Amino acid sequence: MPKDFPRARRVADQIQRELPELIRQEVKDPRVGMLTITEVDVNRDMEFAKVYFTTLGGEAEHAACLQGLQRASGFLRSQLSHRMQLRVVPRLTFVYDHSVEHGMALTRLIETAVAEDARHSQAEDSATPPQEDPSAAPAKDA
Repeated sequence: MPKDFPRARRVADQIQRELPELIRQEVKDPRVGMLTITEVDVNRDMEFAKVYFTTLGGEAEHAACLQGLQRASGFLRSQLSHRMQLRVVPRLTFVYDHSVEHGMALTRLIETAVAEDARHSQAEDSATPPQEDPSAAPAKDA
């Protein structure tokens, strides 16, 4: 089990708060549009940070945004150094986060399975004739 490094976690949280604002206000690259920073992982010596992000659009748009972010990573690192009180600001590596797409695909699969199950149970109910309750049968006079 990996050991928790609270300082690295605090630095990652601070980067996750500062970076979207910097990207929105300072990055002028047209490839970098609307994006969401989903997670930041900083290694324990705080030399490197993986920044996970998502965007709306197709694969071509994701790749273009990734290229723009990689190109701006040095600039973003220098801007972070002005905002954060650190001796060494981690090097930023951007990674597209596929978890949102996977979650949406799983949701669609579940909805499809539920709808198909409902159709099967409805078809079974209409195929079998209703059974009579033996207790509701008329009593015979003896």
